[in-house]
Amino acid sequence: MKEKPIEPHFEGVSLVIETAGDAETETYDSRFLVAALLVYVAKGDGAISENETEKMLELVGDHFRLRSSESLELLSRAMSDFAENPDLISLLKQLSTDLGDEQKEDVALMLLKVIAADGNTDGDEMEAVTAAGEIINISPEAMHRAFDRYFEETWVDGE
Repeated sequence: MKEKPIEPHFEGVSLVIETAGDAETETYDSRFLVAALLVYVAKGDGAISENETEKMLELVGDHFRLRSSESLELLSRAMSDFAENPDLISLLKQLSTDLGDEQKEDVALMLLKVIAADGNTDGDEMEAVTAAGEIINISPEAMHRAFDRYFEETWVDGE
């Protein structure tokens, strides 16, 4: 378990957290924020399916223009940090302060794509999307636009 952080501070767009004891420094940025939120939502029903994992890798890679190995590393770090850091939600709130409405809407769209990836969108995952929206303070209007975009992108004529 990680030690209690000492005075987190921003360096540019990265949040830097130093811990007592071994003077370990952790740096978190918007890529970590998105990866962590995707993991949070994918775990909403208790498990992350193979399809959800593939969708998260695709979304993170496409959005941030990362190689698949970098996307995997980022998502693995997010999963590990959720297991080790009980205050990760607070950290995510801090990281989200620089996101604009359009960026939050993009994140909401990615969250919707992840929960739909396994074809099983249940109430727990929808609750996780709502909670993730609250974590980064997505306005109801931005969430509504994300739903509209999702349905527009996935709508097939006649279905």
